[in-house]
Amino acid sequence: MAAASVAPAAAESVPFAHGVASGDPLPDGVLVWTRVTPVPQAQPGTGAGPEVTVHWDVARDEAFSDVVARGSVRTGAHRDHTVKVDVTGLEPATAYWYRFRYGSDTSPVGRTRTAPAVGAAVERLRFGVVSCSDWQAGHFAAYRHLAERDDLDLVVHLGDYLYEYGVPSDGSPVRPHDPEVEMTTLAHYRRRHAQYKTDPHLAALHARVPFVVTWDDHESANDAWGGGAENHTEPDEGTWEERRAASQQAYAEWMPVRYEPGGHLYRRLTFGTLAELSMLDLRSHRSRQGAHPFDRGIHDPDRTIAGRDQLGWLTDGLVTAGAQWKLVGNSVMIAPVQFPSTLTTREFHALTELVGPIEGVPYNVDQWDGYTHDRATVFRTLRDHGVRDTVFLTGDIHSAWACELPANPLTYPLTRDSVGVELVCTSVTSDNLDEILRVPPRTASLAVETAIRVANPHVKHLDFDSHGFSVLDVTPSAVQMDWYALRDRTDPATEARHSVSYVVRAGTQRVTRTREALR
Repeated sequence: MAAASVAPAAAESVPFAHGVASGDPLPDGVLVWTRVTPVPQAQPGTGAGPEVTVHWDVARDEAFSDVVARGSVRTGAHRDHTVKVDVTGLEPATAYWYRFRYGSDTSPVGRTRTAPAVGAAVERLRFGVVSCSDWQAGHFAAYRHLAERDDLDLVVHLGDYLYEYGVPSDGSPVRPHDPEVEMTTLAHYRRRHAQYKTDPHLAALHARVPFVVTWDDHESANDAWGGGAENHTEPDEGTWEERRAASQQAYAEWMPVRYEPGGHLYRRLTFGTLAELSMLDLRSHRSRQGAHPFDRGIHDPDRTIAGRDQLGWLTDGLVTAGAQWKLVGNSVMIAPVQFPSTLTTREFHALTELVGPIEGVPYNVDQWDGYTHDRATVFRTLRDHGVRDTVFLTGDIHSAWACELPANPLTYPLTRDSVGVELVCTSVTSDNLDEILRVPPRTASLAVETAIRVANPHVKHLDFDSHGFSVLDVTPSAVQMDWYALRDRTDPATEARHSVSYVVRAGTQRVTRTREALR
């Protein structure tokens, strides 16, 4: 097995085998990305291959008859032959096409779009929203369905873009990870990123729409915190500092994001006067999770999920936002959730596997529930400053939720004191409750969902079984999320159906069901 952990990945040796991508659009620029394989030996993670020059072009048309920017960049084994260019001097709210050239070879052509001008009146934004895409659990048909649309301004990926797990010994995955072992070293993380970039559906979506991303835990290791992770064992897997540094370096190299190791991932993008999107990093700066839900440490004001600097940045931004809608890219749920004591032992253990470490009734301590002081700070800021139109966009939990955010959950809904809304997307492929229970979808999960909604009246919608994607529509009058469910996550050609839609009317801080998906 040791040999497998260092063997080069099986990938095509064509120069641009890993596609193209763009991300973090600004009014005057956008970041574009690719990876070049200059010689067959320069496979991802090997540290082999020469330093080379890659040329890039950005044009107003797909035929590149109107090139507006071009240049060249050096890359090599020191950054796994990835290329990331922050293109500036572009026009706001404008579609552009981009490509890369190495020698006589040209990459696939990508399409991207800049953000609206600062202060511009914007009538509509439309985002794809996704999270939790486990290669071994299925095919990425959700990405294909998003790529086939022609109405998206960008895709928001809320974390678990890839998974650290090795190939399981007790079952056959839909398609095995490369490398076969759990990734712990820089070579492992590079190879796994490279494998995911070869998925044709993900490649098509990257080439079609700019991404705005954040990481959750599986980009490094399960239930990661600032000083370790549940899925990390020292000394067998090295030190956590070494592993985390390796995962963050590979992420910086392989993702279309304005992040380099040593900086911080949290950042804010503005879309005219209509919306601001604040992307959080809830893994790098957090205190260790509580030992269990009854651990009084979860209320300790010295413990944090966001870190003091990021928490101040978030709350200051919510108060001073110049745009109407305050959207927050949030990797784990912020809505308080009490788990009902009426669950059977089997349901309880399945739910524990799905959402993380819970015991008894009240909390999932890996979410904001395990860091109540930070959450109270955010909610108090929204309430005391009268901040309106705040929507948290969340992943992680492999299920669909639509929640109001009660300032005081003990008196809600009698007090009607919602300070915002949370919309949670399903997983792209990662296991849901029905797979964990090994029952047909929409059977055993229905009782669990009902029990949770009864115990938590601010939870307006819950679906523990679907895989797929969401589409978020933002206008001055409302934010609406449409959830789409895949018929079969193991089939790359599977259909997707509209599952449900919920709308947040401007100024209400409430979420209500609507029957029609947006066209």
